[in-house]
Amino acid sequence: MEVRIGIRNVAREVAFESAHTPEQVRGVVSDALSSGQQLIELEDDKGGTVLVPTDALAYVEIGAQDKGRVGFGR
Repeated sequence: MEVRIGIRNVAREVAFESAHTPEQVRGVVSDALSSGQQLIELEDDKGGTVLVPTDALAYVEIGAQDKGRVGFGR
């Protein structure tokens, strides 16, 4: 599933693939914002970590789970 994060005053967004479900990503972001944490910590599908300061967060776009692809793109 693709996650895209917008950062204030930065022209490019942070985009990565995550193995987590949309509900898990939404939960991590919501918990970080509601508890006043300074960083949102998410993991990409390759085991890397993405850290985003909560005070610089503009938006989080959570894509749908990948479904089976059809065609030559496998």
